Amino acid sequence: MACHVYETPTTIIRQCLSADNMRLSDPEAWHFDIDRWLNPLIPRPPWRILPYPISYFLGHRKQPLKPLGNLIMGAWAFLGIFIGLIVIEIVTKQVPVFQDHHAPIIIASFGAGSVLHFYSIESPLAQPRNAVIGQFISSVVGVGICKLFALSPHFESIRWIGGALACAIATALMGLTKTIHPPAGATALLAVVSNDSLPLGWLLVPMILLGSVLMLIVALLINNVQRKYPQYWWSPEDLSPDSKRGKITEDDGARVQDADVEKNLSITSPSHSEGSIDQPQILIRRGTVHVPSHIYLTPEEKSFLEELSERL
Repeated sequence: MACHVYETPTTIIRQCLSADNMRLSDPEAWHFDIDRWLNPLIPRPPWRILPYPISYFLGHRKQPLKPLGNLIMGAWAFLGIFIGLIVIEIVTKQVPVFQDHHAPIIIASFGAGSVLHFYSIESPLAQPRNAVIGQFISSVVGVGICKLFALSPHFESIRWIGGALACAIATALMGLTKTIHPPAGATALLAVVSNDSLPLGWLLVPMILLGSVLMLIVALLINNVQRKYPQYWWSPEDLSPDSKRGKITEDDGARVQDADVEKNLSITSPSHSEGSIDQPQILIRRGTVHVPSHIYLTPEEKSFLEELSERL
């Protein structure tokens, strides 16, 4: 049984807690999608009211871009990573409260994050929601675990356990909130095991947030010269509740009862046999995409198919 994105919380709970969905022996039944509750509350990007030069550097495009060669991508990544890390280091050094607590000029996890921000910019792991919220969650978890373990008189001998626990908890929370950002796992780990981060305490959280926002700003300026970043700000799903845009639905492999689909398949495929419609297929019509339940689609693939269905 599929749960749809824009249903009321009561309907969602009733569907998701039904007997069919909560079979202990069915691993697929153990699934929590936070976007079912959050997406209806998130406003759609205001591209229509923003001047195009501004929305352009926020990732909006009127026409799809042509792919770039890896030499050009490497050049932009080199420039973006260099500028992004330099900006974080310069700003951090100018914040008195950080310097009073002997903060490092940069947290090491930003080095890994810069690779996602400036090279793998199409990855869901590099999008603003993941990069900023994922780092925030991990910093809070890391500092919290560190404070908890510091209550023990044997902190120095057991902090390595705390580091592993912090990274594990942070990853689980990022997974539940759809904010997975691999460098954030390093942030949670470093918050416990790094002597540079220890004196900061809870100041590590605003330091991580500041660095994440600065990295995002530089990424918007650099990546949008010849490329597109971000691919989406919150979710690849259309966030307008009254949108007519097609949503990808699960087709459990049963025959799709649609005479128009069969007719189109017959016309476009001369070798189409009468029984082939019973085979698992991805069917795209205007406003509708049917995908067999055993096929996993990434957010980018879902977004692409939905956009494709609207061009028909």
